[in-house]
Amino acid sequence: MKRTITLALACAAMLAALPALAQDSLAKIKEKGVLTVGVKNDYKPWGFLEPSGKIVGLEIDLAQSVADKLGVKLEMLPVIAANRMEFLKQGRIDMVLATMGDTADRRKVVGMVEPNYYAGATNVLAPKSANLKKWEDLKGRKVCGVQGAYYNRRVTQMYAPELVVFPSVPDALNALQGNNCVAFLFDDTLIVSTLAGGDAKWANYEMPLVSEDPQLWAIGIRLEDMDAPFGKLLKEMSVDWHKSGKLLELETKWGIKQSPYLIETNKKLKAAS
Repeated sequence: MKRTITLALACAAMLAALPALAQDSLAKIKEKGVLTVGVKNDYKPWGFLEPSGKIVGLEIDLAQSVADKLGVKLEMLPVIAANRMEFLKQGRIDMVLATMGDTADRRKVVGMVEPNYYAGATNVLAPKSANLKKWEDLKGRKVCGVQGAYYNRRVTQMYAPELVVFPSVPDALNALQGNNCVAFLFDDTLIVSTLAGGDAKWANYEMPLVSEDPQLWAIGIRLEDMDAPFGKLLKEMSVDWHKSGKLLELETKWGIKQSPYLIETNKKLKAAS
């Protein structure tokens, strides 16, 4: 009986400690002096490698602003759609800032910070010679995609292409240029950026369809951090990024066409203050 009571008390103590552990995330980052962020290094201009090998981009600037706010060094770990949430759960990174779509399924696994810092939608990049006019034109044709992208399942179910997935964006784009598929399925933000980049190899390509399934992007953190100091800080910072116009300024800096979502959220938050 005594042993049972002891075990019960030990379990209760462990459960009571869980909120405290969550609250320690912010303190732990400050203690080690490093904020480790999962970022993209293949998604220009949100996160990409410049010739020197340094990772730069709009999301990198946001990650740096969080590190500066905390007074710590920024450490970046390149991630892809298939591993970013797992890295977060494993504790290899403190947060994800990597073009991550905010979906109901993902909210069961990681915390999504609101307000969302960006938004994109789904489309395809295709050679003009493919003559794609509507989504139904993809039926039965090979389409390149990236492993783990949230829209893969929806597009496959609705339009029945033969989806061929690759581990990264560069791999999928190389397959497209190698004529291994008729189109590349991805977020329209990257497609617009690719076409606007001035690279001659994309001169005969287009984004031919009407973008579908608008998708908000979120900073990802561990679920236990959502209501703890770290999550609260990131929420406050996201509000400020919108309200101050910082996100709109970063779009201009990185040559991105102004997002209707950012314009609307900026106006909404300024009016509410």
